Amino acid sequence: MDLSVLNGLIDLPWWGYVVFGVIVTHITIAAVTIFLHRAQAHRGLDLHAIPSHFFRFWLWLTTGMVTKEWVAIHRKHHAKCETIDDPHSPVVYGIKKVLTEGAELYRTESRNQETLDKYSHGVPNDWIERNVYSKYSWQGVGLMLVINLVLFGPIGATIWAAQMMWIPFHAAGIINGIGHYWGYRHYTVHDTSTNITPIAFWIGGEELHNNHHAFPTSARFSMKWYEFDLGWLYIRMLQTFGLAKVKKVAPQAKFNWEKVSCDVETLQAVISHRFEITTKYAHTLRATCKSEIARLHAEGSAFNGMRLRGAWNNFRSWMQSDSAQLSAENRATLDRALQHSATLQQIYSFKKELAGLWDRSTASKEELVARLEDWCKRAEASGIEALQQFSRRIRAYA
Repeated sequence: MDLSVLNGLIDLPWWGYVVFGVIVTHITIAAVTIFLHRAQAHRGLDLHAIPSHFFRFWLWLTTGMVTKEWVAIHRKHHAKCETIDDPHSPVVYGIKKVLTEGAELYRTESRNQETLDKYSHGVPNDWIERNVYSKYSWQGVGLMLVINLVLFGPIGATIWAAQMMWIPFHAAGIINGIGHYWGYRHYTVHDTSTNITPIAFWIGGEELHNNHHAFPTSARFSMKWYEFDLGWLYIRMLQTFGLAKVKKVAPQAKFNWEKVSCDVETLQAVISHRFEITTKYAHTLRATCKSEIARLHAEGSAFNGMRLRGAWNNFRSWMQSDSAQLSAENRATLDRALQHSATLQQIYSFKKELAGLWDRSTASKEELVARLEDWCKRAEASGIEALQQFSRRIRAYA
């Protein structure tokens, strides 16, 4: 008997197997970010039937995930982010559990019929979805194992194992875990999402997670010149060939520096860019706050022996966080700092008031414009130079 057939139909050098593994796992990443995430969960783009069916088939082969389940769980994550109902928040479950057991958290939530009924609207529900992809979800990954063994022999099982671990590790672990635990933030959203570039290239731009939480329906995740979203590049390529249609991207801020008062256009722009504005506010007032905290520290007041660096880092995080996210201890320390400094009290009060502006859903546009104009006038009369500069920036939004 010729045993060479057991080695598979294709014989490659060691690096050939590595290249093949990288390619097939990257296709899976592309399928998740383009089809499941941006197209299905958030409707940021429409896909032509050709790439849409290819991605569905590929995900059936390489992940065993059901579109309806993935979309429902992800939408619930956005709707209930960082609460007890969030399916995979490291704030709730702890970073270790999300990193090491993220796939199990996903499977647990996928069995929650209430989640599927409430959050899975609009996903594919054709014959092949009902009778193949959903009904026989794990048979797909079994078929992938057979294909790998036939092509490469025993080494095919190793490649298959890497394929099976790829999404649980990168999506369930890195994105859902580290992407809500460590990194930088452009936008002060009401959760702990972060960007963790420069490895956005490796998993299709998905690590630009804070950008995504600020503008969930945007088909493009990169917001700054130094951020590279490979998934967006693929979408643009598909669009060039008529295989995708982009529906939504994040708005770009525009300014008219000749404006001297707020109007409806200003209000609409401020609300559209509210997360960026809150972050910009913290950055603009940074030097003023740091100087005032140094003064309080030198006087030995407010921070009860806390080192200057620690006091500053705490206040900086308070400025860039929703007050509801603060622990009781941090809230108490912040209150002490505000009691000892009229300057910090003004800065923090203006920040909260501005953030409250876009939460007034029952107010008319005219009332909101009047409130914004009043905020700007009082900021410019505060005597705090950085606050005055920020107010002029607010007026210029167009």
